[in-house]
Amino acid sequence: DCKWIPNSANLVVLGQYPNNQGAISVYELHKGELKTLVDRRVPMPIKCGTFGHSAEATLTGFSSVRQLATGDFAGSIQLWDIELTTSDGYFKPTDRSLDKPVVEFKKAHDSIINCIDGALYSGPPELVTGSRDGSVRVWDPRQASKPVVSLNPSDPLKARDCWSVRFGNSHTTGDRTIAAGYDNGDIKLFDLRTNKMLHEFNVSNGVCDLEFDRADIEMNKLVVGSLEGRCRFYDLRTLHSSLGYAYVEDRVSNGTVWCAKSLPQNREIAVFGGAGELTLCKYNYPPDRVLKDIDGQPKGVAGTIEELNKVKVGDQPINSIDWNKS
Repeated sequence: DCKWIPNSANLVVLGQYPNNQGAISVYELHKGELKTLVDRRVPMPIKCGTFGHSAEATLTGFSSVRQLATGDFAGSIQLWDIELTTSDGYFKPTDRSLDKPVVEFKKAHDSIINCIDGALYSGPPELVTGSRDGSVRVWDPRQASKPVVSLNPSDPLKARDCWSVRFGNSHTTGDRTIAAGYDNGDIKLFDLRTNKMLHEFNVSNGVCDLEFDRADIEMNKLVVGSLEGRCRFYDLRTLHSSLGYAYVEDRVSNGTVWCAKSLPQNREIAVFGGAGELTLCKYNYPPDRVLKDIDGQPKGVAGTIEELNKVKVGDQPINSIDWNKS
């Protein structure tokens, strides 16, 4: 995984070494080149990371607390203070800042944590994780004793691998929704305010990545990347009782679409990472987003996908993308 450190020209890269140790590397973008600031080995390989629980509310100002949350192959969560104050009074990544996590949730899941996301906005700081054990769990970083919410499969022996989770719909202090995507193509939307499942549907291919186009507004669109090079845009403003959410689909890669990210500065634009190429797409809204069916029930109307650009950047799959929000 890779994440930009908020409000900076630094980024963190997470993964593992050939000897099965975990890797946390911090780089600085300096005059068009990447300069290594920190290169730390940790006991367990790291699968995913996020700054969302500590940084999303500081997009308009400089934050002195940029806490990284990671999920590892052993099913544990770690919180790292990525930066410490230096002698000159500035905050910067150092080897000392990654000596050990400030908080660790041991065995948060029974298997590898595939995905993690964080949210702050106008509500409490929270983390959501998805695992190979099929469960999706919400955590409060201020208390590591147990999850706030745990969505577990009814039959653990038939559990589907959860590949992607995201927070969204955080437009008030009490509203927050989870979107979870699974290896069999299932997508589940769960409302944390009412503690109920909003909707479940299937996209026919394994969901490699999904994201709300903007997490701090009322649910608007869901961007999905899946196997067989497919991407979908769902209009989440109107839910029909039998047709579900309206969507439009396109094929943007000859391989798998491993990642899908909306541009923070323009949520109509998204980038998809596939078999070594990046595809930039724009979602065009229809003239009317809502129509009525023959029974007078409102139903959503999907827009169109316009491919803006495609570039080949390598021969290997692109499994992680992050926009710099600064």
